[in-house]
Amino acid sequence: MSIPVLASPDVAAVLSYLQALQDRLTQALENTDGTSTFAEDAWERPPTDQTLAGFGRTRVLRGGQVFEQAGINFSHVIGTRLPPSATAQRPELAGRGFEAMGVSLVVHPRNPYVPTSHANIRFFNAASDNAAPVWWFGGGFDLTPYYGFTEDCRHWHRTAQAACEPFGSDVYPRFKKWCDEYFFIKHRNEPRGIGGLFFDDLNEWGFERCFAFLRSVGDHYLTAYLPIVERRQPLAYGERERDFQLYRRGRYVEFNLVYDRGTLFGLQSGGRTESILMSLPPSVRWEYDWRPQPNSPEQQLYDLFLKPRDWLAEDVIFSTTSKE
Repeated sequence: MSIPVLASPDVAAVLSYLQALQDRLTQALENTDGTSTFAEDAWERPPTDQTLAGFGRTRVLRGGQVFEQAGINFSHVIGTRLPPSATAQRPELAGRGFEAMGVSLVVHPRNPYVPTSHANIRFFNAASDNAAPVWWFGGGFDLTPYYGFTEDCRHWHRTAQAACEPFGSDVYPRFKKWCDEYFFIKHRNEPRGIGGLFFDDLNEWGFERCFAFLRSVGDHYLTAYLPIVERRQPLAYGERERDFQLYRRGRYVEFNLVYDRGTLFGLQSGGRTESILMSLPPSVRWEYDWRPQPNSPEQQLYDLFLKPRDWLAEDVIFSTTSKE
């Protein structure tokens, strides 16, 4: 893949936005939970032969009334060379110094009727003494329900569409499709959830417009997620629903450790393991060859919701046995 050389970006503006976004997300999730707060682990990464500098803020909320665990990472790393996982796909970047920064969020709710959610927005800039910087943006957000609700899926995707709308009518369908394809667990032959938005290597619109799009995605996450939390949190659940939640969390772990680009890049570049793996759920279970009961809400998750769909189409209305 050929990556164009682009004019120097405003790195300071991106850095400022990402740090402020982490603060806003932290406050909003604390307010929603109402009982627990995020503990912050501010860290600095000592120089190595590959890394010149690095710092970040890992924030984790545990044992909340609404959120069993939530993590919000901010990181900024400046390096002398990219890890093999990156240069294998982009050999033209070999030997360049790089700068990577981003905010990554994963929320694991306590109530099985509240879906897990993930958001990530990031910026990458590769420098060279003999050429202009090469930069791009990436990120998105996606939803992983344990029990399906048509209303929630519609709201999630309508908000994703609203984030994309100012940038062209083709943007939401393009990045929605990319999300469906990216968050697919190949060895299980199933999606991780109902998708949302995913984009990477975004530089085609010029820096200012690409940065505006990144901000739009970051700013729409809470609008997409919190109304779903508020609707589903009051629903009563029992041991059956909890067991299914823990079982489905196993799929989340499998995807993150086998396929997720951010996880693999972080581990292969010698990143901070505790911060990278904060995305994993606090409790999870696997069961050999487990199958849901026919016509059960658990079966309906697979049959109706874990399918790539146009969630904005008017005819996508399911009659389910879950608590819709």
